[in-house]
Amino acid sequence: QVRLVESGGGLVQAGGSLRLSCVASGRTSSRFAMGWFRQAPGKEREFVAATSWSGGNTYYGDSVKGRFTIDRDNAKNTVYLQMNSLKPEDTAVYYCAADPVVGGTTSADFTFWGQGTQVTVSS
Repeated sequence: QVRLVESGGGLVQAGGSLRLSCVASGRTSSRFAMGWFRQAPGKEREFVAATSWSGGNTYYGDSVKGRFTIDRDNAKNTVYLQMNSLKPEDTAVYYCAADPVVGGTTSADFTFWGQGTQVTVSS
């Protein structure tokens, strides 16, 4: 079992930045792909970004390309999401996800999930 705990969410003005963190505990000896998803009220969960265990491969949703960056520190069992040039439409609960096999770009590709952290971008 893997426990994921997100932090770093909050309220920010449009154009600002936030850096989310997700710390994994439990079966962290496995090589997990990690990802970030988000869900706004009344909308489906949306893929944001993902990274392979080594960090050598990264993937982004079209709506965040060029603004968000995912990276990880395996020594700290932590994955980060740097969010720049934030827009009001980025407002959502952001979830960290992990998968011991491959991961991917859909919710079904990930096995373990955190509880989420709220990001609110004001206009």
